Amino acid sequence: MILRRSLPALLPLALAACGNESGATPADGNAGTAATQAPGNEEDTAPYSGIAAGETIRFTGTEPFWSGDVSGQTLTYSTPDNIPGSTIQVERFAGRNGLSLSGELAGSALDMAITPGECSDGMSERTYPFTVTLQVGGEQRRGCAWTDSRPFNGPENP
Repeated sequence: MILRRSLPALLPLALAACGNESGATPADGNAGTAATQAPGNEEDTAPYSGIAAGETIRFTGTEPFWSGDVSGQTLTYSTPDNIPGSTIQVERFAGRNGLSLSGELAGSALDMAITPGECSDGMSERTYPFTVTLQVGGEQRRGCAWTDSRPFNGPENP
C-alpha cells in the first residue's frame, strides 16, 4: 500500500539518481549485463542486484545532518535532534539501476533511492560507492551510502 502511494513520487527521484556519471563499476561487478545497463535500455528488465537483500545498508548526509541504516525491511533514521533514531518498516523495490525504499516516518512519506556511483559527503576524506536521494515529506536530501561488501574508502574516524 505504501509503495503504491509513494511510487509516483519516488519515480522522478529514482530516475534522477540512476545515472552513474562517475564511471564506477556496478556494485555486482557484472558490467554490461542486463542487471546493470542504463535506465534507457528498453531490453533491460532485470532488477538491480548490486546490494543483496540480507545486506545492511548504511547512509549519511549533510545540511542538515542525517544518517542511518537499513537491515531487511527495517530502516533507522537519525538526526542530531534524535541521535538514537526512529525505526520504521520499509518496502524494498529493486529497480533497473538501484534500490528504492518506502515507508512512513512520523506521519510523512519517506522514500529513498540508492544507486551505484562515487559519492562524497563533502566533509570527510571518504569516498562512498552509492548515492542516496531521500524524500521525507516535502523535503529532498542527498547523501551517500555503503555496505559491508562495498565499504567507503578513507579514514574510519574522519
